[in-house]
Amino acid sequence: MAHPKSRISKQRKRKRRTHKKLTAPQVAICKKTGEPHMYHRAYWHDGDLYYKGQVVIKVDEEATFEDV
Repeated sequence: MAHPKSRISKQRKRKRRTHKKLTAPQVAICKKTGEPHMYHRAYWHDGDLYYKGQVVIKVDEEATFEDV
């Protein structure tokens, strides 16, 4: 198995890893519901599924899981 010829110092290793970090996700606020959500993602609000400010899936008030 291959192994390094010489040891990599802590400083060189840390310099190489400076770009490996997490970034905070961008959050948008819906103009219709005022709900914060991630860009390009559908989100639930009051039982309905919204995407780009429009209802994609509407949940009926009468049909519940308890009736089934």
